[in-house]
Amino acid sequence: MLLLISPDSVEEALDCAKAAEHLDIVDVKKPDEGSLGANFPWVIREIRDTVPADKPVSATVGDVPYKPGTVAQAALGAVVSGATYIKVGLYGCTTPEQGIDVMRAVVRAVKDHRPDALVVASGYADAHRIGCVNPLALPDIAARAGADAAMLDTALKDGTRLFDHLAPDVCAEFVTRAHAAGLLAALAGSVRQGDLAALTRMGTDIVGVRGAVCAGGDRVAGRIRPDLVAAFRAEMDRQAREHAAGDPVAS
Repeated sequence: MLLLISPDSVEEALDCAKAAEHLDIVDVKKPDEGSLGANFPWVIREIRDTVPADKPVSATVGDVPYKPGTVAQAALGAVVSGATYIKVGLYGCTTPEQGIDVMRAVVRAVKDHRPDALVVASGYADAHRIGCVNPLALPDIAARAGADAAMLDTALKDGTRLFDHLAPDVCAEFVTRAHAAGLLAALAGSVRQGDLAALTRMGTDIVGVRGAVCAGGDRVAGRIRPDLVAAFRAEMDRQAREHAAGDPVAS
């Protein structure tokens, strides 16, 4: 399982660089603009220059409306700025067909510029609260659009968490559908260390966190702390070892 950490500034990216050995992907977002709020192109470039070259940079392009052209331009801006994972939050898409329209435009814009970049279709565990596409539709949307990964986060950062909206068995079904479609499966949404056992068992490929590694657990006002990143990674590794030890195939 890969660990994705989301700094919102160059200063926080420096803290991520200090903990680079403990993380796999540096994700650029702007939390005060939403769950998948887009940061500025120059911030993406500066963070790309700040973190070690062997750490891929991910960038969100926002909790987007159903405007395929607008979103495609935003995605191109992110990849031109140095991101190799491009995440699109399908906030304003109310049907799978709308989601596919947006993601197909994004895939074309990104892959025409950089074929090896990875496009991530992101949905929301609390979709019922905002009226967007069903979370379990995301793997099919991503696959039909030619994306590389499907992700779930939470749209409303009000203290509720991933498993408050989707039971672990539903999240496991999401992962299974993503893998069946040949996609990476990513899960986020105020994930804590206590969630890692379940996320490991279901075969999650990427876990995304911010609040869990920020001072005071505050994703907006808190700053990322390298020691918290190290502690989170240590628990990930512990869960991976225990899961492997208990799996007759793995052993």
